[in-house]
Amino acid sequence: MKPKTKLQKQVAEQSKRLAPITQRQKDWAFQNCFDLQARRLKSGKLTCLECGHSWKGGHVLAESICGCTCPNCGTELKVINSQKQTFKYAEYFGMITVCGGFQVLRYFFLEKHCQVGNPARLFCREVVQHWITPSGKCEIMARSRNMSIFYYDVWNWSSELEIRREHHSQHISPVAVYLHKRYIPEVKRNGFKGNFHRLSPRTLFCNILSDSRMETLLKAEQYDLLRHFSVRRSQSLDDYWASIKICIRNKYTVTDVSLWCDYVDLLRFFGKDVQNAKFVCPIDLKAEHDRWMKKKKAWQERQKREEERKRLLKNEQAYQELKAKFIGLEFSEGSLYIRVLKDVNEFYEEGNALKHCVFTNEYFLKPDTLVFTAQINGKRIETVEVSLETLKVIQSRGVCNVNTEYHEQIISLVNRNAHLIRKRMTA
Repeated sequence: MKPKTKLQKQVAEQSKRLAPITQRQKDWAFQNCFDLQARRLKSGKLTCLECGHSWKGGHVLAESICGCTCPNCGTELKVINSQKQTFKYAEYFGMITVCGGFQVLRYFFLEKHCQVGNPARLFCREVVQHWITPSGKCEIMARSRNMSIFYYDVWNWSSELEIRREHHSQHISPVAVYLHKRYIPEVKRNGFKGNFHRLSPRTLFCNILSDSRMETLLKAEQYDLLRHFSVRRSQSLDDYWASIKICIRNKYTVTDVSLWCDYVDLLRFFGKDVQNAKFVCPIDLKAEHDRWMKKKKAWQERQKREEERKRLLKNEQAYQELKAKFIGLEFSEGSLYIRVLKDVNEFYEEGNALKHCVFTNEYFLKPDTLVFTAQINGKRIETVEVSLETLKVIQSRGVCNVNTEYHEQIISLVNRNAHLIRKRMTA
């Protein structure tokens, strides 16, 4: 892409002045990015994949554990068992340097082609450059990519390093970074001392150069907070910065950041002062988090019960409007006693006692049915649903919807007293 902005033009010009990678740097990269290997056949024959020399191996177990030394090139080798003739490996290598006042991150694509009997062929090509300004802005020089279904980093080797739009293929995590590194003064001024704290160089440099709060976290040695808010952009540092400043002032190091953020959210939920060290700097974070979490769960349960109470009250009014004329209807035969469920709460108790869905499926809101409870000596045994259109029993269910020994007697008793239901309907 043709450089358009002043910064892009400056980066494109400075990129031409970068020194090419030296042979010494290439050698270091290949030694530190790839294993040095020897292939072993079932016959025990070993072949050095570095120089191609073959020889008869010795002790199999010792070679597998400790490796071997090529008698031709003297390289210490890791032994692999394989029948393959060719081996191909690819990795990324990084360099950190300075050019024209920019912090420059250079990434190289390394390829190693090994064929049994021949010296290894090594290829090193630069694919991406990150140019970071002292203010934390970043421009990217990169090769173009070929279209691929399975890989996003299939580089077009005929293309040149040019200004490119941001793409995740350019966010590279190299296997190794060259030992000799150079940094712009602003990076050192903002607290960087050589440790990336498990962040990519680009992420760390851009953050501490563009956001004074990230710089503060690095200088205050709040590395877990720095890492958390660098990676998890879904959580805004703005929401917690006031509390973080209290932690820094009181020399309280936050280690479990996710738990601490949840804890601060809980404090804020209950209206507590999140700028008070008493709250935001707990001695036992997990215990305090769990304590406030229990309080929130209790509050949620109260809210749920209140909502359920309001819903039941609303349903109770509807039930009374639908079935008021049937309330109090009852009939019995010996110890068997059957009556209409008088309110919504009784539907709840009936459903809980007999473990069925008469309450959860809101039978109390059905306009064309009437629900009875069948009891013996005060114990619920079955729930009976009767159609108000046919005055016939639709269903009668015991515990877990299983019929009891009184099932037929219950249905017979209800059917014999259907005229009482009809009488209430016409009253």
